[in-house]
Amino acid sequence: MSRSPQDSASPRRPSRLAILVSFLGSMNLAITLLVVLAVASVVGTLLEQNQPFQNYLMNFGPFWHELFRTLNLYNVYAAGWFLFVLAFLVISTAVCIYRTTPTMLRDMRSFRLGVREKSLRGFAHNVQSEAHPEPPEQVLERAGKVLGSRGYRIRQVEQSDGTRLLSAMRGSGNRLGYFFAHGAIVIICVGGLIDGSVPLKLAEMTGRLELETREIPASQVPEQSRLGDSNLSFRGSVEIPEGHSADVAFITIRDGYVVQDLPFRIEVKDFRVQRHETGQERAYESDLVIHDDTLDEPLARTVRVNEPLVHRGHAIYQASFRDGGSFLDLDLHHLGRGAREPLPLDVRVYGNHVQELTDGNRYTFEFTGLQTHNMGTVVDTDGNPERRDMGPSLDYTIRDPSGAGTFYRAMKNPMERDGTNFMLTGVRHSMAEPFQYLYVPQDPDGRGVDRFMRMVSAIHDDQRVADVVGEVAASAARQFHGSQGDVPLEVVESIMIRLMDLFVQGGYDAIVADIEQRAPQHQWDALMDLFGRVVNMTLRELYIQVLEEEGIDSMSGENAAYLDDALVALDALPHFGSDFLITFNDFEQVQASGLMISKAPGQNVVYFGSLMLILGVFLMLYMSHRRCWLMVRPAGQGSQLVFAGTSNRNMLEFNEEFDTLSRYVLGQEIPSDATGSDPARSENSPR
Repeated sequence: MSRSPQDSASPRRPSRLAILVSFLGSMNLAITLLVVLAVASVVGTLLEQNQPFQNYLMNFGPFWHELFRTLNLYNVYAAGWFLFVLAFLVISTAVCIYRTTPTMLRDMRSFRLGVREKSLRGFAHNVQSEAHPEPPEQVLERAGKVLGSRGYRIRQVEQSDGTRLLSAMRGSGNRLGYFFAHGAIVIICVGGLIDGSVPLKLAEMTGRLELETREIPASQVPEQSRLGDSNLSFRGSVEIPEGHSADVAFITIRDGYVVQDLPFRIEVKDFRVQRHETGQERAYESDLVIHDDTLDEPLARTVRVNEPLVHRGHAIYQASFRDGGSFLDLDLHHLGRGAREPLPLDVRVYGNHVQELTDGNRYTFEFTGLQTHNMGTVVDTDGNPERRDMGPSLDYTIRDPSGAGTFYRAMKNPMERDGTNFMLTGVRHSMAEPFQYLYVPQDPDGRGVDRFMRMVSAIHDDQRVADVVGEVAASAARQFHGSQGDVPLEVVESIMIRLMDLFVQGGYDAIVADIEQRAPQHQWDALMDLFGRVVNMTLRELYIQVLEEEGIDSMSGENAAYLDDALVALDALPHFGSDFLITFNDFEQVQASGLMISKAPGQNVVYFGSLMLILGVFLMLYMSHRRCWLMVRPAGQGSQLVFAGTSNRNMLEFNEEFDTLSRYVLGQEIPSDATGSDPARSENSPR
């Protein structure tokens, strides 16, 4: 069956391969991919990467945390979608280079000797002379010298009708700028893929690698959660206490980690912190020793922030620091009934202590952090606030038998307020809350808080309280007389014992709540005043007994002032949240240096690509591809000529250059830098 003329004239449909190549090499696709990568890079810059998930949960809340986790924005540069976009950009740019490079190379080599006279007359830059007095040979010779002296490469051709065409070109390297810029994108992306944990992701997808989520020593991490020292690229971290060493790094992946083995061992000899006068860290550094079987002797170096140590392709950066398990000298005080002498504790930061009471309940103390400097705002003697270093502090958690924890912060140095020194202990029930501090007055002789602890022991001693109530009941009865009528002494003693029990359980607030529950409202103010005076009378007598135990028989001066401060602390004690108080005596600090270790062979590839990109941008922006044509034909004793030119950029500069060249070519001016070079030399011969 024959085909109709309409069928034979219909355009041929492109093949699927041609459509795919056209799509991959399209500018729209490349711009879209670059925008996605740019947005991802902004996110990776603004959002701190590779932090524990609980930090993000606290900062962003459950909804946004889950969304960011799903999009893998916490490790955006190693996210699967980021690497996919990066690989797709490599393919797209490579196809674009494949499609445009042959055309670009032809354009760089081509002098366009087939240009028509009509086209030259239509150029924006052209001059014409219908009756130039000089013969064509003289015009061409002068034009060749002028253009050659300005760096133009020249070709000549003679057409069949006797017309002579001179074509000149300069700055064809501008076209290489496009090649270098596009090639740089490919090279940079390839470098990013090399360092983008692609092998690690493939191992995880195929089940050869499993994430470890337990907090266990590196030596106990199973093999399926470890990477050998032949891994091509990685970025991990490790914290090494002073005097210790490690031959692994930890790579955080989502909510878990894997262990990266190192081909050498890193020892931290010493760690130092330099601080400003305010106590803020100014700089920190570590003295490291690299133990490697390939070395004749260990390699000793000091690493600082932004000054890494590079060994066998591994860059070791000083990234952070924390406590490395400092030794602590503490006293544990029991605040409940059956209080006894303080228990000395010799523990370490990140260590635990279990305290079992007589009732069988077990409390666990977790010592979580030591801060050697704490900046706070205090009021000086003139009443002006100032920033001051409050000294060392210890953070610890007390967990009750059910496992619920309350968080505490014990300050080592006393704080002065209104002429009295107080030992401070902060308490909060969640990490999102600020600390509320208990101010315990220090003994007037500076011996610590022994007097206060004896007061605590006294108010919890039922027999001692009953004896004191019996001694002061008669005086207290006179307080009741007149407000309640005649009250029997036995009733007064019963009321006083109940009031003291309420005070021990909940402070003055508990007494107020009891009054509001039991008495009519019109009696509240009178009863609050009465019961407050009765409780203070009992506490004062207990305090006198404590002073007598110390051999002090006077309530004057600083001893009287101490009672007022102690009553405030005793009133706050029921809200402290624990029957234990830790006093921070001393410590021996051990620092741990936080090191970031990276192996990035693609880094040099990226550097090379960056240099190519700079070179490409320079060629495109600062080099112009300029062309000039001179078409001459005989006209009597002279000649008829058309001189035209074009440039792909820097048009203002080319305007001036073309005006100058046209005057020289037409012989209106004689150039001072024109040489006597022969325009008909071998490279100028017709092609």
